[in-house]
Amino acid sequence: MPINMTTTNTLYKGLALAAAVFSMTVVSCNKQIDLTPTDTIDPSKAFRSVKDVNEGVLGVYNKLNYYSSIFYTSRIVDEVMLPSENSTGGGVATHRWQYDGSFVHDAWGDNYKAIDRANRVLAAIDGIEPKAGEEGLKTRYKGELLALRAYCHFELIRNFASRYEADSLGVPYMEVSTISSPARLTFAATMAKINTDLTAAKGLIPASFNDNTRITRATVSAIQARVALYERNWDNAITYATEAINALPLASRTDFPRIWKDKTNSEVFWKLKRVASDAETPLGNAYTQATFLDNPAGSRIYYAASYELTNLFDQTNDIRFSSYIKIDPARQLAGRTPNAVVKYMSDDPANRNLVDIKLFRTGEMYLIRSEAYAQKENLTPAKNDLNALRAQRISGYVAQDFTTKDAILTALLTERFKELAFEGHRHFDLRRYNLPITRNPEDAVNALGAVLLPPDKAQYVWPIPNSELRANKNMKQNPRY
Repeated sequence: MPINMTTTNTLYKGLALAAAVFSMTVVSCNKQIDLTPTDTIDPSKAFRSVKDVNEGVLGVYNKLNYYSSIFYTSRIVDEVMLPSENSTGGGVATHRWQYDGSFVHDAWGDNYKAIDRANRVLAAIDGIEPKAGEEGLKTRYKGELLALRAYCHFELIRNFASRYEADSLGVPYMEVSTISSPARLTFAATMAKINTDLTAAKGLIPASFNDNTRITRATVSAIQARVALYERNWDNAITYATEAINALPLASRTDFPRIWKDKTNSEVFWKLKRVASDAETPLGNAYTQATFLDNPAGSRIYYAASYELTNLFDQTNDIRFSSYIKIDPARQLAGRTPNAVVKYMSDDPANRNLVDIKLFRTGEMYLIRSEAYAQKENLTPAKNDLNALRAQRISGYVAQDFTTKDAILTALLTERFKELAFEGHRHFDLRRYNLPITRNPEDAVNALGAVLLPPDKAQYVWPIPNSELRANKNMKQNPRY
């Protein structure tokens, strides 16, 4: 199992010191001995065929864990509230903004481990001679690996960049699997490397490949559009979002609820496939007890959809509301929280909370393109995209006019809150505009006063784990921790 990560520097430094002492002893005896490390596997020995490469690529996909990013993002912002019936204590300190550098966000280790796996395969792939008919597969696998490496680094920078500005602290960009103490690049330098990998990947993945449990060329366009949004590169955001939209149209109102039950792949560019063996940690468990659909009044809600979010929807006509949230009047009458998150609940009674995790959808692409047009003061296509998305989601929707840039940007922030609810975006959207995290009084009953988190407070940005600071002398903590 690959372990050569920045988070394992302490282990490696100990091994390196022991090796150095041993080397000095050998030299003193005037003997020349070549030592091969025994704690790692030479990639050229581990990956000898295109089939081996595919196994390595699947190993990278297997390491992806979007659970933490979605769950942590929900808990820190105004998407959810903490009901009194949640006596588990899970995530409570995070919800109350009581964390410091001792908090270990899973996204740090998970993404760097996935990156390390990708780098190990990339180190071997060019030296592998494909069999007849395998040349295209080898090329595609390399494209997937580069895209996966870029995606994981982007998840790291979304979570851990000190700010989304050019000269702010980004993250170390790992392009080889090596024992090192990498320093944080700037935000701009990190994003430049992400873009380089994505551009290379796009040229290697054939347009005909359409398995949405893996990265396709259209998925790369979707990733590039999201990256451009964070860079505030509005031209690229328009270009790549348009490529994605042209490749995959919005779901119909009939199909939209079926997306979340894994009954259609409509408008889903890329999803993390979840199977029965993943049933121990399904994403739905983060919000609601699995028996909720079978016994709403008797089951437990761990984190409920906030009233702030719930009240934004046209609950009668907006198909997103019934797809994401279920309000049970019986629970309300019994004095319990009625707003259950059902976005990650299946129709399978045996695995209620186990569904595939959708990472990129066409709805997001419309919002990205609309925002980019608005930022360029091109209001007609900006409002056209926003109105087109709303018309597809809301029965009887009447197109609205927006006469100023600020008006449409405000509307877009709200629309992203609704469209992308519980998909791991809200925290980052507020950060992109340097807006405080706020909670309405009715959503803060168990928050112990955590109702306003301004950008100048440490907890507004996730900390680099203290364990990483101890292992890596070149690592810098985010400000104010």
